Amino acid sequence: MESRIRNLAVTGTTTAATLMDYKGYKELKCYIEARSLRIFVSELTKRFSAHEKFLLTAQIIDSSRSVTRNMAEGYGRYTFSDTRNFFIIARGSVTETMEHLATAFDENYNTEEELTTGERKCELVFKLTNGYIAYLDKSHEIKLLASQKPNSKTPNPNS
Repeated sequence: MESRIRNLAVTGTTTAATLMDYKGYKELKCYIEARSLRIFVSELTKRFSAHEKFLLTAQIIDSSRSVTRNMAEGYGRYTFSDTRNFFIIARGSVTETMEHLATAFDENYNTEEELTTGERKCELVFKLTNGYIAYLDKSHEIKLLASQKPNSKTPNPNS
């Protein structure tokens, strides 16, 4: 893989193999669990009433897809503020998905066990996303501190 990356850097070209080696956001635990949530929701909604197709079904599928979609886009932004904002949006989509699961339960489209499973999945993604946001914040803080050099003109109180 290193030689392919070097080749890309030197020649400015890429190959299908180089692209296939890219993992990036797909390795994030929050993304892996968000993807599991999205698949769970997709399977669950296959049993929803036909008249909900453009209502609850579309909303819950969209909110669960929004989680992974925003994580992928945020990861690809390469700036602290953009990345952080997209992960915050993803976190909001997790709570929206949780609300749609509760609505589906209230409308008798899923069982209490499915609601509980869905809520647990949402809570896990929410916590992992919070952890990634905290990691971004800490990394940004460390980078800022490292870039600040002591001012040599400031008098030393110990001298």
